[in-house]
Amino acid sequence: MKRILVTGAAGFIGSSLSHQLLARGDVIVGIDNLNDYYDPALKEARLARLQQHDNFRFQHLDICDRTGMEALFNGERFDAVMHLAAQAGVRYSLTNPRAYIDANVMGFTNVLEGARHAKSGHLVFASSSSVYGLNTRLPLSESDNVDHPVSLYAATKKANELMAHSYAHLYGLPCTGLRFFTVYGPWGRPDMALFLFTRAILADEPIDVFNHGKMRRDFTYVDDIVEGVMRVIDRPAQPDPDWSGVTPNPATSKAQYRVFNIGNNSPVELMSYIHALEACLGKKAKMNMLPMQPGDVAATNADVSRLESWVNFRPQTKVEDGIQRFVEWYRSYYQV
Repeated sequence: MKRILVTGAAGFIGSSLSHQLLARGDVIVGIDNLNDYYDPALKEARLARLQQHDNFRFQHLDICDRTGMEALFNGERFDAVMHLAAQAGVRYSLTNPRAYIDANVMGFTNVLEGARHAKSGHLVFASSSSVYGLNTRLPLSESDNVDHPVSLYAATKKANELMAHSYAHLYGLPCTGLRFFTVYGPWGRPDMALFLFTRAILADEPIDVFNHGKMRRDFTYVDDIVEGVMRVIDRPAQPDPDWSGVTPNPATSKAQYRVFNIGNNSPVELMSYIHALEACLGKKAKMNMLPMQPGDVAATNADVSRLESWVNFRPQTKVEDGIQRFVEWYRSYYQV
């Protein structure tokens, strides 16, 4: 049994992860600021499900609150920290960039400082496939250069990786970054494509299809993400004995630091994704075919060989199955 801090516990991945950690017997302290980036009622509903567990304790706390974060780490002992709280979304970063600096840089600093001083054990944090930016060599590998982000959101996630490495190097804090690839599933975020498409199709409204549908994404089902995260939490980052400063590998280090992709390793064309959703809904979509959006990329495909080697796991849920489960949840939750 571990005592684990989960930041962003009322979020999509955070709530799903917390459920599974509780199910295996861990004690979870969850924090979230419950902001209104999207409907807080959905966050409250996720949280209500978690609060049915005796081993779950929630604190309404913003990671940007330096004093509050210091008090949290001073008052608690954690075996591991799973940091998921962040300002998410590529498009929102084009209109509200300061929110990303506040949450993803300043907030992450508070998490790092808390974990360092409290000696909280393994720090696992959410990065993103967005860090690959202009890199078009597929499949995307953790050893690739990621110095050309195309959104501030991506830049802050790359910054998190660099910040974590410095703490691993300076203070011996084991840090593992996880680059999530287009996560979807029940209890998802309303600003994500599957959610937006489902709502619009059921309302007989058109959906916006960017890059005229010529996109490929490594859609990854949330339960696969959660399983991978749990296994990573249980295996703290270790120094790479083969790491060389002459030919430095960004995926590892001589410090206790690792970066892993978590993706389905099976990219799907956006139009195929939409057709699978249409089949589950029993209804055709009306489509607005639009050009590529600023900050977006045409294709993602995760090389997950490092993850598989490290924790003996690779995501494998088929898109058709994952979408069906989402639609069942959506119809039940919204009564449609």
